[in-house]
Amino acid sequence: MSSTPTPGSAQSADELNEQIRGLMARAGGRLSDTQRREYEVLVVEWAAAVRGDVVQAA
Repeated sequence: MSSTPTPGSAQSADELNEQIRGLMARAGGRLSDTQRREYEVLVVEWAAAVRGDVVQAA
């Protein structure tokens, strides 16, 4: 089962951060090519969620 988020997902920054941490823990800090792509998607989603949180706070 993959936890790769879909573009435009409504996950919070905290949820995405947990997924990133889990991915890194499962990979032992060394990502395969597939895991690296999943990581990149998660980081982009996390950054968008963080930006959304900042806009809402303003």
